[in-house]
Amino acid sequence: MTPQELAEACAATMWNDDSASQRLDMELRHIAPGAATLAMTITKAMTNGHGTAHGGYIFTLADSAFAFACNTYNQVTVAQHCSITYIAPGASGDQLIATAMEVSRRGRSGIYDVHITRADGTLIAEFRGHSRSLGTPHLSD
Repeated sequence: MTPQELAEACAATMWNDDSASQRLDMELRHIAPGAATLAMTITKAMTNGHGTAHGGYIFTLADSAFAFACNTYNQVTVAQHCSITYIAPGASGDQLIATAMEVSRRGRSGIYDVHITRADGTLIAEFRGHSRSLGTPHLSD
């Protein structure tokens, strides 16, 4: 199996059990070793008291992209630490796109950056996630 095929197989396995991403109507647009892109449209139910996208939903989109990116090597991998900086507000109807890229992966630890943009390219937030592999495979041999 090529690294790309492995990444796709791991993503398919994860997607099948990812109720949170599915129920928020996220779309897995791209997967590659150490990388993932997910999209989600902000609904009225995802807005806060200011009428803008609630930060928790933006974080959730970024966290899902991070999860798919760091789980592309057939090792069950979880978040160890995450942080987010909000740059611009999102609004109801906005399609947000989270692009996750591996920065570093050594041993069981990894660092991933996720850029969250609106469909028009406007930067909404920057997320950094630290991952930790649990040492168990996603796929059976």
